[in-house]
Amino acid sequence: MAFGGKIRRITLLGSLSLLLLAAACGSGSGDKDAPSGGGGHSNHGDGEVHTVSGDLQETTASASALPKFLDGQPEQVRLVYQAAGQATELLSGMPCYCGCMESSAGHKSNMNCFVHEVKEDGSVVWDDHGTRCGVCLQIAAQSISMLAEGKTPEQIRESIEAQYKAS
Repeated sequence: MAFGGKIRRITLLGSLSLLLLAAACGSGSGDKDAPSGGGGHSNHGDGEVHTVSGDLQETTASASALPKFLDGQPEQVRLVYQAAGQATELLSGMPCYCGCMESSAGHKSNMNCFVHEVKEDGSVVWDDHGTRCGVCLQIAAQSISMLAEGKTPEQIRESIEAQYKAS
């Protein structure tokens, strides 16, 4: 790995560590941005769609292009989204313990808190659920940090399950 790549990785890990600390101290997990009213999808233009659960989804050309709904978010949230977009394979195997896998959100893994799907052409359908959920952010940040430390996906999942299953 080139020196610049190591610096970038260390910076990302440091930022993820700060996010973990912030999430542990308290998170804004309220659903203040979710729309009130009936179900169904509502279109907002520019590739934005609200799902039945109230999550906003936005499509970008690739994982390197972050969605506009992150524009007003703290840098730590943007960093987790950026990392999640690059770690979809890992996060697709990680459970989420905020309740989104059992609710109308219909998430299948922690990945869906950030990325609804990666299409064949490489475009990404992002989900804003993670912007409002400290548990989702923390699981993603921990998983990605552990992968960078050399842990296997199986070890990471065991660690996440041990930490959150009893909660």
